[in-house]
Amino acid sequence: MKKIFILLTALMLTIAAGAQRLKITTSDNTYSFAASEVTEQSPADFSNGSTVTINGTTINLSDITSIEVVSESGSSSDVEANTVNIVYNGSTATVTKADNVSNYVSAEVSSAHVTITQTNTEAIDDNEITYVLSGSTTDGSLTLDGSYKCTVTLAGLKMTNPSGAAINITNKKRIQLSVKNGTENMLTDGSNGSQKACLYSKGQLQLQGKGTLNVAGNTKHAIKSGDYVTVKNLTLNITKAVGDGISCEEYFQMKSGSVTISGVGDDGIQCDLSGDTSTGETTDHDDEDSGNVYLEGGTLSVTVTAAAAKGIKADGDMCISDGTINVTTTGNGAYDSDEKDAKGSSCLKADNNMTISGGTLTLKSTGSGGKGIKADGMLTITDGTISATTTGSQYRYSSNATASPKAIKSDGAMTIAGGTIVASSSNHEGIESKSTLTITGGYVYAYAGDDAMNSAGDFTISGGYVFGNSSGNDGLDANGDFYIKGGNVVAVATREPEVGIDANSEQRKQLYITGGNVVAIGGFENGSSISGGTAKSASYSKGSWYGLYNGSTLAFAFKVPSNNSMGTSMAVYTTDTPALKSGVTGSGTSFWNGYGYSNCSGGSDVTLSTYSGGNGGGGGWPGGGGWPGGGWR
Repeated sequence: MKKIFILLTALMLTIAAGAQRLKITTSDNTYSFAASEVTEQSPADFSNGSTVTINGTTINLSDITSIEVVSESGSSSDVEANTVNIVYNGSTATVTKADNVSNYVSAEVSSAHVTITQTNTEAIDDNEITYVLSGSTTDGSLTLDGSYKCTVTLAGLKMTNPSGAAINITNKKRIQLSVKNGTENMLTDGSNGSQKACLYSKGQLQLQGKGTLNVAGNTKHAIKSGDYVTVKNLTLNITKAVGDGISCEEYFQMKSGSVTISGVGDDGIQCDLSGDTSTGETTDHDDEDSGNVYLEGGTLSVTVTAAAAKGIKADGDMCISDGTINVTTTGNGAYDSDEKDAKGSSCLKADNNMTISGGTLTLKSTGSGGKGIKADGMLTITDGTISATTTGSQYRYSSNATASPKAIKSDGAMTIAGGTIVASSSNHEGIESKSTLTITGGYVYAYAGDDAMNSAGDFTISGGYVFGNSSGNDGLDANGDFYIKGGNVVAVATREPEVGIDANSEQRKQLYITGGNVVAIGGFENGSSISGGTAKSASYSKGSWYGLYNGSTLAFAFKVPSNNSMGTSMAVYTTDTPALKSGVTGSGTSFWNGYGYSNCSGGSDVTLSTYSGGNGGGGGWPGGGGWPGGGWR
């Protein structure tokens, strides 16, 4: 220690003469001090003979492994202000602190396992401390503790911790985890550990940067935050997780970037409510605890395989406004012993309301009881392009516990006001609301082995383009009253007793048509009330294209499906005198999954006859307003 004392004294006299720095390396840390720190501002203190204290930092002389003088600027060993560099090199790690933060950062290094404690009370030089991690290790980690906001930058880091989390941030404040542009980074944790995730943050976690981060979680989640998680710009690949890909509380927000999640044992993304009561969405999400998921941009691709797993799950609302979202679930249904009910997988699941106002969504669920979109509350769609497909059968745990596949389902009211929607469920309903279903705009096509579209309450269409194609039941079905006030509608049903457009006449409910342009293969519900236009009947040919005209104006061109079993007649309605041409060639805007066009040419006139299946007694029930056959249908 005497030699070190003499060397330090000599070097401090040396750097006092020029723009140089004193660099001291110990077994755990690297310190860098400016000349003014060791001479003028707070001279080095050797008073106890076993330590040296420089600008508030105390170093054991026995721990010093090297001392050197470096230039004030331009040296590769210099550390930028407000920065702590952590370099991993196999079984070792080196921590180097900028001089202006050395008083506020304590570091302990054991082999390549680094523990940092940050104690500053305010931002340093109007900026927070940044920890820059680089290098490679197969047995290392970072544990970061403190109570202040900071940034963790990954700058070409490949780190595996075989016995715990790769990065464990116990700081409860906001953490920016920034992935440096042009770098690829990999985090992997160990199996059978006690960690909550490979990358864990007790506080808010902002994932950002323009680099690439790959994460594999071998004990539980890949990424876990005890607070909110936001994603912006970075490329994030979650390649494995025993639990969820991303698990968080309060809210999840994706603004931009690319996120790919696969190989997980539970949900792709799960956001829980932290407290007992939701704050709902707040301005700029300040102090928000909602359990909401906000998808606002970027590309999000999720594949989940576990039974009853969810691609993206919100404990509160789910709000989708932009971005490209691709979700696939392959797991079968399962019995939930807590809720004592059968559950299926869902690509998108909101425990409360769901709103879709933009974006491109491609959703596919192949397991039994699966769903593309499931909202336990209301579902509102105002824009966006949505393809939702389910191919699985019903999951049956018992006669009282079943889960049926649906492409799009809401337990609350469903409203569609825009967008392009293609929903397909080969073994059950395509689109279903357990409350009311209202369509005012957009292009909506649904194919199903059961009802193509079904409402447990009233069903109202007042605008848009709507095509319900069923190969095993009604095309469009309401368990309440059905109102068609406008829009362009095609409904295809299987053969009798099913009908193209059905209302619950058994409960004295009724189909009311007062506007729009309507085609129903299988006809209208008996007892329909038709006014404000004219209904006609015609024969049809499977697989043929037709043009429906409202007077002399083309309403739309449509193709008749080639389902195995279809209703025997076709009913048409327009507000003027309807006309029909067969064998037309479609052109212009394509919609209804290729079954519709805005324009057409050619074709031959179709002979129409008076429709006798619904108007009857002047707009009431057939035969002058009575019930068909003197009773219920």
